Amino acid sequence: MGLFDRYLFAGSRDWICAKATGQTLEVAIGTGLNLPYYPATVAVTGIEWSPAMLDLARHRAEHLGRAVVLREGDAQQLEFPDDTFDTVVCTFSLCAIPDDHQAVQEMARVLRPGGLLLLADHVEAANRLGRAIQRLVELVTIPLGGEHYRRRPIQHIQALGYPIEAHDRFKAGVIERLAARKPA
Repeated sequence: MGLFDRYLFAGSRDWICAKATGQTLEVAIGTGLNLPYYPATVAVTGIEWSPAMLDLARHRAEHLGRAVVLREGDAQQLEFPDDTFDTVVCTFSLCAIPDDHQAVQEMARVLRPGGLLLLADHVEAANRLGRAIQRLVELVTIPLGGEHYRRRPIQHIQALGYPIEAHDRFKAGVIERLAARKPA
């Protein structure tokens, strides 16, 4: 991921995490690559379906001296009450969650009114050639690892009626990051 972070994702982790405030849920925290980028004032709870990845995130948090609540969980069925978090973050993970729409619905459910939803992921390319290449790549990546390249999470956010406060799409339109506010 370090190579992708340097050359493809273009500062997306710090862009996302710098906007987080208060009680923050990171969905699909993975190995905790975002942990160094959160402000010290942010209380991070991370969920991840893979126990092995959670162990790596736990070690990363300890190395950083960062107190983090880490739980095994499913992004499609978050085990938190409605309106729990001030911020919900998901970076470079919706592409691999089987039902990305359901995952976004769950993120919206646990986000407090007025809270901020922060997403970054690789998405459907902006041009026809890029989309054709992605379609071919998905013939292999979806059956082998569940990796989707042509999703557009922003459409799920717009369907919820959340105002988009910040939005970037770059690297031939294949990387997208956004900040959207849950109506109060």
